[in-house]
Amino acid sequence: MNTSIQNALTQAVEQLKTQNILPQDWQNNSTITRTKDRSHGDFASNIAMVAAKAAGAKPRDLAEKIVAALPQSAEISKVEIAGAGFINFFLNADQRFAVLDQVLAQGDAFGRGDSKAQEKIQVEFVSANPTSSLHVGHGRGAAYGESVASLLEATGATVEREYYVNDAGRQMDILATSTYLRYLELLGQKIVFPVNAYQGDYVKDIAQSVIDQDGDRYVKAVADVYANVPEDVKYSDQLDDKGDKIVLSGDKEKHIDGLIANSQQLLADGYRVFHQAALKAILADIKDDLSEFGVNFNQWFSEASITHKIPEALDKLKENGYIYELDGNIWFKSTAFGDEKDRVVQRRNGQYTYFASDIAYHLDKLQRGFTHLINIWGSDHHGYITRVKAAIQAMGYDPKVLTVLLVQFVSLWRGGEMVQMSSRSGQFVTLRELREEVSNDAARFYYVMRKSEQHIDFDLDLAVSQSKDNAIYYIQYAHARICRMLEKVGSFDANQAKQHQALLDLDIESEILAKLAAYPEVLVRAANAYEPHQIGNYLKELAALFHAWYNENRVINEDNDALTQARLLLSVAVQQVLKNGLTLLGVSAPEKM
Repeated sequence: MNTSIQNALTQAVEQLKTQNILPQDWQNNSTITRTKDRSHGDFASNIAMVAAKAAGAKPRDLAEKIVAALPQSAEISKVEIAGAGFINFFLNADQRFAVLDQVLAQGDAFGRGDSKAQEKIQVEFVSANPTSSLHVGHGRGAAYGESVASLLEATGATVEREYYVNDAGRQMDILATSTYLRYLELLGQKIVFPVNAYQGDYVKDIAQSVIDQDGDRYVKAVADVYANVPEDVKYSDQLDDKGDKIVLSGDKEKHIDGLIANSQQLLADGYRVFHQAALKAILADIKDDLSEFGVNFNQWFSEASITHKIPEALDKLKENGYIYELDGNIWFKSTAFGDEKDRVVQRRNGQYTYFASDIAYHLDKLQRGFTHLINIWGSDHHGYITRVKAAIQAMGYDPKVLTVLLVQFVSLWRGGEMVQMSSRSGQFVTLRELREEVSNDAARFYYVMRKSEQHIDFDLDLAVSQSKDNAIYYIQYAHARICRMLEKVGSFDANQAKQHQALLDLDIESEILAKLAAYPEVLVRAANAYEPHQIGNYLKELAALFHAWYNENRVINEDNDALTQARLLLSVAVQQVLKNGLTLLGVSAPEKM
């Protein structure tokens, strides 16, 4: 319907240009929006407000001239000027019911479009270190990333979902060494386990798998493993002003690094056995967890596989004049692009930094032909955005090709109290545990019901409640309620019911029709803004309208079959749109509850 109004306004603008009321070069960037109050019409345009300065006229005076220049339209029944110059459009009755035809004809495709049909977009999300099971924070990134990808696909884009596997960094070495120490412990060695190692029982399980396969083949003397390793940290029982433990002596970072170096030297090729056993076990767990959550990736991209591309990426930076050497280190001049300081890409010992790998990874992405890159990161990576964009620009690409979306942390609440979570101690709440407690549907829905950069307080009790306050339950119940009605009537022919649609003359029925017609616009806005919560809010509003209508009006009326048919037709349209929206969010549309 926006199209008809837009066409009418375009013709009016062209006429005003011929009358020299508007400049010939004036570009129309006004908007057409649905009105919140139907007494003000179905749509409103701010064109007179936007064009007033160019026309040298007051907005309301210009609005009168625009309205006078509007061509006759079969779809528009009335036009009014409101306030300082808004132009309100009222649709005729047939147009109000047009959405029913569209929903019935398009079914699952209703609301989808092709506005991004020329775009090839990569969405990289989750990308958690494969050092432990996914926790509830990773779950939010997974739900958000998958929903954003689905929204982009629904607007016509070709989308590739990618998980960047950090399998070549220090954290993997800490996990591999943690596994080796547990291996020695399980085989009878006495170990003082490092503070900074991975503590969870899953590490023992991985170590046991190596024993099951290779026995004691990799046993080395504990004294050799700990030889010349700096002392581990020792803490006081007291806390400092920030609430942290006071360090008495030692260094946990140097201690674990010393154990890593000794383990690598003692085991030689055998070290890779522990590294790969840990990687494969954790990655398999992550893939299984995400798959059960309805999140699947086109590509699991290994960090280790990109090592060969780092020299190529750094050569591009060097050719463009953004690489220099200082104190034996190789630096990227990122300050030339607004970064707070330059960044080391290769240390004096020849080792590349993590950042060098990230530069090469983004070069590889760009060379794969994507028109747009979307990285979904945790909010603690905010400071990383500028340097990555700087590297992209320094290599000769438009930095606007990259959009970084930040996901804030999640707090779990149960019984009015916050659930404590910890990562390396192995006592964190996993995504799998959350899903088992509240269901995939509740997790997927509530994870995306706020803007990604806003913190979430996830109420576990609310998520499992069967009440109006539980939004996902209320939405799904609307869908199931309609299914139950259709099951009760047995057979229903929507096409035949259309002949009775004029009986849908209640104000709330007009509201529902307008809400249904707004769905395609909401979908486009949500996709453009990367905001799946707009779909969630829309579904809440549609479900609330339906429940209010259903509770006040008999849908199945044994004394008036024509009215029953009309109301069932409206219900079927609501059912379809609820299903379409829930599907985009990765949530099921149950037929029974």
